[in-house]
Amino acid sequence: MKRSYSTDLSDVEWECLEFHFPTSNKRGRPKTHTAREILNAVFYVLRSGCPWRLLPYNFPPWETVYWWFRRWRIDGTWERLNTALRERLRQRLRRNPQPSAGVVDSQSARTTGVGGEARGYDGGKKVRGRKRHILVDTEGLVLKVKVHSAKVPDQDGIRLLLEEPACEHLPGLSHLWVDAGYQGRGKEWAEKVLGLSVEVVHRTPKPIPEKVARIWAEEWAKEGRKIEWQRLMPRRGFEVLPRRWVAERTFAWLCHNRRMSKNYERLCATSEAFVYAAMVRLMVRRLARA
Repeated sequence: MKRSYSTDLSDVEWECLEFHFPTSNKRGRPKTHTAREILNAVFYVLRSGCPWRLLPYNFPPWETVYWWFRRWRIDGTWERLNTALRERLRQRLRRNPQPSAGVVDSQSARTTGVGGEARGYDGGKKVRGRKRHILVDTEGLVLKVKVHSAKVPDQDGIRLLLEEPACEHLPGLSHLWVDAGYQGRGKEWAEKVLGLSVEVVHRTPKPIPEKVARIWAEEWAKEGRKIEWQRLMPRRGFEVLPRRWVAERTFAWLCHNRRMSKNYERLCATSEAFVYAAMVRLMVRRLARA
């Protein structure tokens, strides 16, 4: 009896994906393992974070699973699945399948001793590794992802994310929300080259010292203006920034998968494929439960 895992696709979830995988060709040797079995194995690796070679024997051989994962990465299957399920989920939420606005943000992830391409040091986050640059819609669903060296600043990373032909599949996109790290050449490039309207969401200014607030209140009191010095102090604690929290929530969704806790991959394209796979698993679960 085959053991099932919590990451396995249910019958309802598989019905949402079955249409996107071609049936077996009548010619030649029949397939030993179905696409559903391969997907279950990929989702197990993604969720558990185990290496390919430590894949349990309940799944197809790891060489077979990796071969199909790599093939679907090269031919764009993971990205097409993400696009199809996102449009279907947006329709279920009574939204336009093609979003008109998006949020751009980045996350620096540490790399391991596996080796590979495009590694660097992010001086702002004090992280040596790679950056995950994502473009999400207002629901937090990934539109585009780009993984590159952590030493690339956000002002240049947005060009890698949105350069052609990335935006050809998003004809309705017209507005972006970004943080202060994209000010300057990044924001200007998006506005001039892509014709997008870019809005920078700033944090609340740092609080002034209590002593300074008291002095200001006393000086204004001498001029006949009575102001309570407590009102000069901005609120403390966690602050939800407009629109920017959407991208941060998406990063939290991705990091629920242990494979995404660090960047274990040799190729940046493999990291991007895992991001799409994580969103596919999330969206197909939502569609099945709706």
